[in-house]
Amino acid sequence: MDEFDEEGDDLLSSFIEEREETALDFPFPFTPYDVQKKFMENLYLCLDRGQVGIFESPTGTGKSLSLICGALKWLRAYQEKQKRELEELITEGGKTDSPSKASGETDWIAAFVEKKEKQLNVDRAKEKWQELEKQESKLLEIRKRNQNRKRKRENVEEESESDNPRVKAENPELKVKGEGQEDSQEDEDLVPEDYYSDEEVKKEEGSDEEGEGKEDDQSHVTKIYYCSRTHSQLAQFVREIIKSPYGSNTRVLSLGSRQNLCVNEAVRKLNSVSLMNDMCLDLQKNKNKGVDPKDGSEKKRKKISSGGCPFYKQEAMEDLGNQILTEVTEMEQVVTAGRRMKACPFYTARLSLHLAEVVVLPYNILLHRAMREASGIHLQGNIVLIDEAHNLLETINAVYSVVITGAQLTKAHNQLSQYEQRFRCRLKAKNLLYVKQVLFVLNCLIRFLGGQTDEAKQRKEKMESKVLTVNQFLLNSGFDNINLFKVLQYCRKSQISKKLNGFVEKYPNCEVKIAEKPKENMGVSGFLKEIAQNKGNQAENQVMDNSKQREKTVVMRSPLAHIEGFFASLTSANKDGRIVFTKQPLLSESSLKFLQMNPAVHFGEVLSQARSVVVAGGTMQPVDEFKQQLFFAAGIGPERVHEYSCGHVIPPDHLLTLAMKTGPLGVDLDFTFAARENSRLLEELGLIVSNVCNIIPGGVVCFFPSYNYQHLVYQHWQKSGILTKLEKKKKIFQEPKLSSQVEQVLGEYSKTIQRGGSSGTGAILLCVVGGKMSEGINFSDDLGRCVIMVGMPYPNITSPELQEKMQYLNSNFPKDEQGQLPGQVHYENLCMKAVNQSIGRAIRHHNDYATILLLDKRYCRESVRGKLPAWIAKDMQKMDKYGPSIAAISKFFQGKRSAL
Repeated sequence: MDEFDEEGDDLLSSFIEEREETALDFPFPFTPYDVQKKFMENLYLCLDRGQVGIFESPTGTGKSLSLICGALKWLRAYQEKQKRELEELITEGGKTDSPSKASGETDWIAAFVEKKEKQLNVDRAKEKWQELEKQESKLLEIRKRNQNRKRKRENVEEESESDNPRVKAENPELKVKGEGQEDSQEDEDLVPEDYYSDEEVKKEEGSDEEGEGKEDDQSHVTKIYYCSRTHSQLAQFVREIIKSPYGSNTRVLSLGSRQNLCVNEAVRKLNSVSLMNDMCLDLQKNKNKGVDPKDGSEKKRKKISSGGCPFYKQEAMEDLGNQILTEVTEMEQVVTAGRRMKACPFYTARLSLHLAEVVVLPYNILLHRAMREASGIHLQGNIVLIDEAHNLLETINAVYSVVITGAQLTKAHNQLSQYEQRFRCRLKAKNLLYVKQVLFVLNCLIRFLGGQTDEAKQRKEKMESKVLTVNQFLLNSGFDNINLFKVLQYCRKSQISKKLNGFVEKYPNCEVKIAEKPKENMGVSGFLKEIAQNKGNQAENQVMDNSKQREKTVVMRSPLAHIEGFFASLTSANKDGRIVFTKQPLLSESSLKFLQMNPAVHFGEVLSQARSVVVAGGTMQPVDEFKQQLFFAAGIGPERVHEYSCGHVIPPDHLLTLAMKTGPLGVDLDFTFAARENSRLLEELGLIVSNVCNIIPGGVVCFFPSYNYQHLVYQHWQKSGILTKLEKKKKIFQEPKLSSQVEQVLGEYSKTIQRGGSSGTGAILLCVVGGKMSEGINFSDDLGRCVIMVGMPYPNITSPELQEKMQYLNSNFPKDEQGQLPGQVHYENLCMKAVNQSIGRAIRHHNDYATILLLDKRYCRESVRGKLPAWIAKDMQKMDKYGPSIAAISKFFQGKRSAL
């Protein structure tokens, strides 16, 4: 299948020339396709050279197995190379050097220095060798212990989780702890430790870092970090490892959030990551206090230890870790084992991380620096594979973008004010100073949104949205004189948000006390009163229900920790971010958003630390934005970038791609924003879809640019009678608005197609680009014999965020080879990436076949064609007339029927 990859052949030839002495034979579960062999060879070369790779392999070509076998082949070779080099160095160091005839004092000194340096290298090699031997013996012991445990489990009846009172306990002490108590000693954990100076913090933080470094150096294993977008994709990758030749001898670990790994039902039922994190840390805190030797109270010790998490046990977690490291297991299996063994999978994963060879994890843990550090991830010298990376730039920007609402600001200000009033006399001067600074900043942010913290004020302003640079925002909001770096340092060191969280939990009735005059209108005080009438999360839920915003609202007992993230974003370089503020009629619904503009500033840390980084996907076009905005902007030179793109494994006659300019009535297919509501165009579209459904068997998937447009078209077809015609041939399904209904709709769609297989009927599924059906769902075989793309899904050009992004790109990046401004290129790329993901839902394996219909005359432009996946674009036909189009479709499926 040489026709699929001319570029790959060139790369491979240079690879073979450089490695003639080494015949690379990749273990594979079956005979690989040519494109898989070339993929693995190029991946090996990329990792061995420490390059940055962009790898494109269409869905259905076995990309996951190619990544696994190519990367693990390199890892095994690298491990052997390390051992061989250490042995050689130690052996050479053991030989006695023959005395050289020194001609003078200078030669004698040089020889001494050389000998000393050589001895140091030998000593380091011996230490590394001892570390490797220690590692191997530890792993051997782990395997033996795990085998013994399995034998015991076979002979002993497993204890039912439901009968275990420790698991069923919901820790009632934690729910209403301290209510009605005024014991100042019990409030000690709510007061921050003494905070003397910023210099002291730096000194202590430095010592912590040194300690962590020593611990990490004890056992370093070269790792492959594999990350993808969803947990289902990560689970599928682990299953592919199990099926591969490396499944029995590779240590694989799955990292995730508490939401995915926690097994304590009292914590899991909180249904919020932030609340789960807070509760988990509270449980640990209480358990630690229970074993504090300074606490002489036996009664208190017993009470507190009973509040600790029953799954946070060192011995049980070690046993679970041993099982994970000796058997490749999916995350769900780890959670099940954690319940059975009464061990916490979340902390087990972190305890076992240093011995793992392959670590699978979601995007956010890898891409966010704070989450990497919290998870114990060290990228130095390791490999990073980022799969499904087509939206990597947008993902990085989203990870570092922060939204805070007026509701969160007022709630945090109120809580911290109550906290400061209660503990004012017990706070040291430095603590009190910084608490007041945080209150001042919160007050400035509330006022910036048009609110007041001391009186109710009628809000009659209309909705307003504006974008500012970070410096402009700091000046306009009135706290540009505050050193946010020091404020953040204080917040981290004192853990003030955690203390405030405990305060709100312990004194829920003290959360809001407003003694202002009653006002009928909803100002800040009125909003706070509304919160006061509800307890805990009920108040936050009330705010969410009343809000018309569709963005996710952070639900937590105290939002200060989330607001700290916004503070941190304000310390970014002025050119790298923007502040988008939106004023609504109600303060609670107004918002501030930090918009990350430069993903390279954060991804650069990953690129500089890791040995090699590979971004891979089924459709990586257009790749220029990866190189310009991620790699080159982060300081990576063009010579270090390794590109590889392969064709599909299907025969050329298994895919028919048509770009259609007109319909049966001769109306131009112009779905631009200005023309797409034309009734003649809607009628023309209906006739095309109806005629296609008469010809094509099985399932047809039709993508629209937006939900609103899909609804408009559906309503028009309903009135014109086109839906009635469609229903005679295929049952009609629509993409549901709720994610919980997706599986049900897909199930009914699949059953309908299976039932209609013999009669040649089937179903049509109306979807939305960028919706729930456009990514991660496979419409293979009869589920997707035809994919129809209606129009081009360009984003809203009037969006302030998009306009600011385009302006930023125009100011910081050069024009492309065609002279287009980078902002305009970005605008087009957003559209084409969405198109590529949608049309890639069809053709999922070697024997699959389908047709792709691009219904818009703009698809006939060469500039648009160039941004389609190469394996689709190379055989795409431009159809000026409708008749030849429908004839080509009919001929295509007649040929497939006769071949069967």
